[in-house]
Amino acid sequence: MEGTARQRIDKWLFFARVVKSRSLAAKLVQAGKVRLNREKMDQAAQVVKPGDVLTISLDRHILVLKILLPGTRRGPFEEARTLYEDLSPPPEAKAAQPAPVAKRDPGAGRPTKRERREIDRFEGRD
Repeated sequence: MEGTARQRIDKWLFFARVVKSRSLAAKLVQAGKVRLNREKMDQAAQVVKPGDVLTISLDRHILVLKILLPGTRRGPFEEARTLYEDLSPPPEAKAAQPAPVAKRDPGAGRPTKRERREIDRFEGRD
């Protein structure tokens, strides 16, 4: 790895701790959820190099990572963070309105089944 600064995308994702296993990294790439410099990738054997920008669509958020170094092993998190620069947008802030709370008389005990259903309807969890 010393002479070349290129590495397979599935190995790099595994070494950078983006996914738990190399096979999951390959599946992520083959599913089309990884872009290399804005181009969709479909092969886990695609080669990446320092300076490339990866856009990764995960379940709950999108990661934008700039590759700084190829990985040599799957080390601790602190070591993995040296492989990339995180360019991800900050998470969107949710509405600042507090959720309505159902009021109960002090000492009324646990709600009955009927009261639980009413609470669920009130909170929109029918």
